[in-house]
Amino acid sequence: MAASPDQGLAFRVLLDGKPVRTPAKKVLDLPTRTCAEAVSAEWAGQHEHIDPATMPLTRLVNSAVDGVRGREGEVRDEIGNYVASDLLCYRASGPLALIRRQSDLWDPVLAWGRDVLGVPLVVTTGVMPVTQPETARTALARTIAEHDPFTLAALYVMTTLMGSALLALAHAYGRLGLEEAWVAAHVDEDWQISQWGEDAEAAARRKRRWVEVASASTLLRLVSNLPSVSNAT
Repeated sequence: MAASPDQGLAFRVLLDGKPVRTPAKKVLDLPTRTCAEAVSAEWAGQHEHIDPATMPLTRLVNSAVDGVRGREGEVRDEIGNYVASDLLCYRASGPLALIRRQSDLWDPVLAWGRDVLGVPLVVTTGVMPVTQPETARTALARTIAEHDPFTLAALYVMTTLMGSALLALAHAYGRLGLEEAWVAAHVDEDWQISQWGEDAEAAARRKRRWVEVASASTLLRLVSNLPSVSNAT
């Protein structure tokens, strides 16, 4: 089992000398050696029976090849749609401690999105949809316009799991660490837990989602082709 270069451009994980294929039977070509080595390590950790649950990075790169490559524009649009429903824009009307917690964690990210990415979002109280400036959608589309399928797959997973394209991008561009972004995405949930306790099923679901978002963060690091934040405006 090894990661080997294909014509100096793509890298492949080999099993018994044969390239690994995706669920759609496509050869799993990976963009960097480090990415291929990380996927290879997941395969090396398998035994008599392959357990996909222990291979989150492999599942993610498979989805990049099978579900994103060739339909990058659609995935960019799906990420861009979060302009209208981004978690950071919908604030609680009370209690005061929750309002302050949301403001402390979310306002700096909104300011970063506005000042660095050029994505000005309107904040509202409650859950009724608010109309966002067209300039926000345009700027967000520009930010993710050139990303490759692997980066898009990672950003899509982070956006959907955290309910915020801005949190995903803030992590991708180094504005937030992964745990910071994850905590910011769960302000409301953590408040409810502090008041009423945590449900075991919900805790298990959150743990599974953390594994997925951590794998997406790992993939971003492994492909490492994001432009500098100064070029993202």
